[in-house]
Amino acid sequence: MEVADVERAQGRIARHLGETPTQYTRRWGAWLKLENLQETGAYKVRGALNALCAQFERGDSRPVIAASAGNHGAGVAWAASQLGLRATLVVPEDAPRCKIERIQACGGTVIERGADFEASLDWAMELAEQTRSRLLHAFDDPDIIAGQGTVALELLRIDPATVVVPIGGGGLASGVITALRGRAIRVIGVQVEGVDAMRRVLHDGVGRIEPAPTLADGLRVKEAGRLTREICRHGLSDLVTVSEAEVRRTMIELARHEGLRVEGAGAVAVAGLRHVRNGRAVAILSGGNADPAIFDRLLGNQATRRLTRS
Repeated sequence: MEVADVERAQGRIARHLGETPTQYTRRWGAWLKLENLQETGAYKVRGALNALCAQFERGDSRPVIAASAGNHGAGVAWAASQLGLRATLVVPEDAPRCKIERIQACGGTVIERGADFEASLDWAMELAEQTRSRLLHAFDDPDIIAGQGTVALELLRIDPATVVVPIGGGGLASGVITALRGRAIRVIGVQVEGVDAMRRVLHDGVGRIEPAPTLADGLRVKEAGRLTREICRHGLSDLVTVSEAEVRRTMIELARHEGLRVEGAGAVAVAGLRHVRNGRAVAILSGGNADPAIFDRLLGNQATRRLTRS
């Protein structure tokens, strides 16, 4: 994949999506890219919209089917609604209710099948074959990767030295790496301990793991993508892990001190800033579709009500 792929993606999605803002935080001494303020509450809509726009350009108007832990599903549903396509999303049976409701609000049909993302993907593959629909993978697809990379193009005016990215299957990191290729900008990936399929395959050669339970449910995959692992292998400057406690603490600190309500996966890159010693960093807050019940537990009912009103 080339920078030109990301630039073409930027041209496609600009007709439908505006840029998300950045916010400087003195607490972490870094910029925050607020993808939690994206149209569907997460960066995933970028890749979904690019993929479906590119599909239209090829003269392909098939319905789309995807497996998702939630945010990819909402992105696909929203993008499909913009283009007049039908979208069916297969989500794990324990998917957060707020993410299911977001998919439905965006016009998608939700099927709850499978104990985890991989099981949902098996269901989605079978359904796509039966209905002759397009299967749109959540991260291991060139159009998805190119679309996710558009977030990095929006960071260039900040002139960062380092971009810090959360990693699950690797789609966002691969897009950022591709967009910044040829520039003197480090890309650092962050994973949660025990939810580190990419680290295990790159460092240890372990192709498949059993991920631990985590607040960062959007990153919880058993296996990194085949395409994304190769892009990350050659393009990541570093890959660090953070603890579940660090994710929890960062969610609380972002809410209390920055006024930002993010989901677990959205806090991971910021948690990783504690391990980055390279000035002028930008951390990507990948999503804000947090389960209200989680915030009840993390912050208490009063704090949750205050954040909701804001």
